[in-house]
Amino acid sequence: MQRIVPGDLNGFLAIARAKSFRRAAVELGVTPSALSHNLRALEERLDLRLVNRTTRSISLTEVGQKLFDRIEPAFRDIDDAIEELSAWGGKPIGTLRLNTALASARLELMPLLADFLAANPSVEVEIIAQTALIDTVAQGYDAGVRFGERIAADMIAVPIGRRRRFAVVGSPAYFERWPKPAHPRDLIGLPCVRYRFERGDDYHWEFERAGEELEIAVDGPFTTNEHELMLSAALDGIGLAFVFEEMVVDLVAAGRLERVLGDWCPYWPGLYLYYPSRRQMPSPLRAFIDFARSRAG
Repeated sequence: MQRIVPGDLNGFLAIARAKSFRRAAVELGVTPSALSHNLRALEERLDLRLVNRTTRSISLTEVGQKLFDRIEPAFRDIDDAIEELSAWGGKPIGTLRLNTALASARLELMPLLADFLAANPSVEVEIIAQTALIDTVAQGYDAGVRFGERIAADMIAVPIGRRRRFAVVGSPAYFERWPKPAHPRDLIGLPCVRYRFERGDDYHWEFERAGEELEIAVDGPFTTNEHELMLSAALDGIGLAFVFEEMVVDLVAAGRLERVLGDWCPYWPGLYLYYPSRRQMPSPLRAFIDFARSRAG
């Protein structure tokens, strides 16, 4: 077997991470055909097939997955070492990739973004919004943002936002047809907008008052996985919605929505930024954590 040097593996790693020749080629700044040629050359030198190719998708072979699992942490350590060197220059450099739900991005991350980028001109930020919990490391993210109870125990979690609470709201037209609930159990039988996780189960609305905790499995004609769509449905009178309080303050003040069960909606700990334990933290991530903490007071 001809000797393989680390540079020969960059294309394979990019393909394995992106699961796409096109996206990997963009990341490396080469053409997909050149990347495909380099992969074939590597496979020929190893005398092993690393990637299964079809016209629609690619996947790692068993031996390809074993190779990726062995070398990917080492290449991450190299990237971390380079990132650490950039920190010695006093300026964070590189791309910060974050994964979170859309509502969390709008409430917590976007208000920080403009000032953070202005303070760190050598940093680029990618925020990918999706509801499903994913393996942030395997998907190539530096960190994720979620509520604390949804974070895996092997992650480091840093609070980055203030306390939050939810609000139950409905339109005036809705309350002309349906009674206002005085207790969370009154929601049973009322049309509500259901929130469904991408894993397939519906969120049970959580309430607490004077030490009593309740989870209510609501029902209704409309289900979604986005708070913005829940809010839109509530404005249209489709059902009651259970959304972040900040999303409805102005709408309630304008009389477009009415709030109920406010005394059953306590404050919860805010959002957390979570990331895997590493010997060296990427400088853009460290800069963002410090910036978010400074803004939280």
